[in-house]
Amino acid sequence: MAAQLNMLCVRFLLSLLAMLLIPMPASAAEPLAHFSQAADHAPGPWRIVRFDQKIKPTAYRITLWDGVWGIEAHADHSMALLARPVSVDLEQRPVLCWRWRVDAPLQTADMARKSGDDFAARVYVSFALPPDSLGFVTRSKLKLARLIWGDAVPDAAINYVWDNRYAAGTTRANAYTDRAYMIVSESGSDHAGRWVAARHNVLADVRAAFAVEHPELIQLAVASDTDNTGESAHAGFADFHFVAPSQACTFPPSPAEQ
Repeated sequence: MAAQLNMLCVRFLLSLLAMLLIPMPASAAEPLAHFSQAADHAPGPWRIVRFDQKIKPTAYRITLWDGVWGIEAHADHSMALLARPVSVDLEQRPVLCWRWRVDAPLQTADMARKSGDDFAARVYVSFALPPDSLGFVTRSKLKLARLIWGDAVPDAAINYVWDNRYAAGTTRANAYTDRAYMIVSESGSDHAGRWVAARHNVLADVRAAFAVEHPELIQLAVASDTDNTGESAHAGFADFHFVAPSQACTFPPSPAEQ
C-alpha cells in the first residue's frame, strides 16, 4: 500500500511539473501586448515576419508614448509584420480591443490596387480553418502562396486598417489575395496624433468574410507598411486583449490619469 501511495505521489508531482513547464497559450483576458520598459526590439513571443526578404523591414521598438506603453513602428519604404501566436476561445471572447495611433495617414495609398496596398497602421489577425471548409482550388492557391512566401501565409486573415481613402466600415478583399479581408477601422487624419481605442468582433468578421463557422485564431500581428507607395509612416499599437460581447474594453490608465 505504501509503495502504491508513493507511486501516486510521484505521478502527481510529475504531472504538476509538466503543467508548469508547458508554455500555456495566452488566455482571452490576458493582455497580449503588456510592456513596462523601453526596448529596441519587442520581446518574445513577438517576432518579425517578412514575406519578401528583398524588402526592407519596418522598424519596431517598445516605448512609452504619451503615457502609453506600446509598440512603436517606423516604416520607410518598408514592410514586415510584428507578430505573436495567440490561442483564444472566440466563442467565449470574440471581441478584440486595442489602442493605436498614427502621425498621419498615407497620401497615395489605395487598397483597391496592388501598387497602393499600404497602410500607416494595420492589425492583422490570422486563422487556421477546418480542412473541409477549404475547397481544392483554395488549397492549391494556399500551397502555391506558401511555396513563394513561406509558412507564414495563413488559411485566412482579417486586416483592420487605418486607411487614407475609404470610409470607416469599408470592407473588401485584399488586392493581392482573397484569403485576406480588409476592414477599414479608422480613416483619414481627424484622429491622427493621439491614441484611439478600437473594438471589433473578430469571430463575426471572419465568419462573414470566409463563410466558416469554427475558425481557429492562431496569430495576432501589427504592421506599418509603405513598400508599395514608397512613403514613410509612424504608428503605435498597444493594449490588445479579447473580451466577451457584453464586456467593455479595459485600458490601463496613463500616468497622467493615475
